[in-house]
Amino acid sequence: MTGYDAPIDEMRFVLDEVTMLPEIARLPGGEQATPDLVGAVLEEAGKLARDVLAPLNASGDRERSRLENGVVRTPTGFREAYRRYVEGGWNALPFAPEHGGQGLPIALSTAVLEMWNAANLSFALCPILTVGAVELLAAHGSPRQQRLYLEKLVSGEWTGTMNLTEPQAGSDLGALTTRAVREGDHYRITGQKIFITYGDHDLAENIVHMVLARTPEAPPGTKGISLFIVPKFLPREDGGPGERNDLRPVSLEHKLGIHASPTCVMAYGDNGGAIGDLVGEENRGIEYMFTMMNNARLNVGLQGVAIAERAYQQASSFARQRVQGRPIGAAGTAALPILHHPDIRRMLLMMKALTEATRALAYFAAGAIDRARHHPDAATREEQQRLVDLLIPIVKAWSTDRGVETASIGIQIHGGMGFIEETGAAQHLRDARITPIYEGTNGIQANDLLGRKVMRDGGETARRFIETMRALDGALAAEALDAFPAMRARLGAALDALSEATAWIVARWPADPALTIAGAVPYLELFGTAAGGWLMAKAALAAAARLRQRKGDPDFNRAKIATARFYAEHILPRTAGLLPAVFGGGAVLDFPLERL
Repeated sequence: MTGYDAPIDEMRFVLDEVTMLPEIARLPGGEQATPDLVGAVLEEAGKLARDVLAPLNASGDRERSRLENGVVRTPTGFREAYRRYVEGGWNALPFAPEHGGQGLPIALSTAVLEMWNAANLSFALCPILTVGAVELLAAHGSPRQQRLYLEKLVSGEWTGTMNLTEPQAGSDLGALTTRAVREGDHYRITGQKIFITYGDHDLAENIVHMVLARTPEAPPGTKGISLFIVPKFLPREDGGPGERNDLRPVSLEHKLGIHASPTCVMAYGDNGGAIGDLVGEENRGIEYMFTMMNNARLNVGLQGVAIAERAYQQASSFARQRVQGRPIGAAGTAALPILHHPDIRRMLLMMKALTEATRALAYFAAGAIDRARHHPDAATREEQQRLVDLLIPIVKAWSTDRGVETASIGIQIHGGMGFIEETGAAQHLRDARITPIYEGTNGIQANDLLGRKVMRDGGETARRFIETMRALDGALAAEALDAFPAMRARLGAALDALSEATAWIVARWPADPALTIAGAVPYLELFGTAAGGWLMAKAALAAAARLRQRKGDPDFNRAKIATARFYAEHILPRTAGLLPAVFGGGAVLDFPLERL
């Protein structure tokens, strides 16, 4: 497996030219994000990712986490790496200073989080869940809960988890059976949860579980679910970890990938009931948990970006070293590295374009979160939040699907060597494959996009965003460079398809929601592909402007334009084929079930 070098120039370009981080830094509370500080944060994070986390990726995959005498042991080097992560203050980047955070923009912390995930996805899963726990408690925790937990979670001294899934329930949270019985000022929790990432480990002194459970008198379904804080060690009033709670990992899942990340089966209440502290009010647990889940969905989408980047770096390095054959049209008779073969170049460009498009979409969404939280105008904050809500399922699903696609192409570039574990290419695909599944499968994300996000306002937010993307047409038409006519034509056709699909969904949903939901996945794919093309075109325009201004590396800017052209000519045309699939729900619903 090759090493990892964070693409800092690319990240900085996207932050500045697509996310517009300098504008975000002028919002209230963002003043710390000066260009010098942003550069220093990215450089230092890149060093930790390259020198500490990335070298543990392959060894952790081989060694795996293990359960020994009721305690999960992480692979060699993980504890030291996590200690350095905490000591560096990396967990605190985006959080409020009153809880010990550094108050930096979400957009910047998103770029840093991409580095952790690209360097070592199994390691990064732990802090990702802690970030979600902080967001949840900051939004819904009581003053006492915030006092006891937030500072430790923000620093990373304690870690957080999300406990939703049960063996009989899967994604149907309304079928949860874990019980919570009031006992004085707390509750006794009994039940079993599965697929709990970092449900136990040896990295931190305490683990704070966010657990969904049902009280005895609760109504059925999701309306009867409450949320509880159930720590591994009950905190003392002075903030330290105290008595051990009645919970334990009973087994670890044997998984296709992310082997170093312990995925636990957790038992609550084998000896009388684990003590849990109610968050907010009873029966509002799903509402509260969505704060954590939406955060996680953005970050899982970012994992798709990260795996794509890591797989691309691996494939690019291999293609430069592997000498095989003489490419058609090459001068001379000597064999050359496979990078010179046109189809290898096509595949590498496919990986590069998909990685850059998904990165731009994830960072753009993160920037919208910053504006939704900090813009001084209330109407703008509301508009940006609606945009965030629309984009989250697209970022999660489209980016993770592209991560799997890109990792698979990486194996193809390696040829037979890609199918051999020693090269490392296979691990990227194995690790990537979970990302379209967890935090709500990508089919669930597509259903959410249609049923909750597009239809909640009759498609108005989607239409506004499409018009925002169309507004780039004039700037593309004004560019004289040869690459831009193709971008303009292909992007216009993709937006026409997206607009037609959106109008059809809005019109048909009230009478036949099942018909429209049958085309939800191709609709999300169409939306993501078009939005990715828009962001690639924006990046190309910025690169062209930099060339005229003689700003930055001219080779980088020319490559940015060339990659956008490739995206327009090779990826945007997919939208034309997706449109009939959006309309084709009848073929899905009419097929006889007994023949499936």
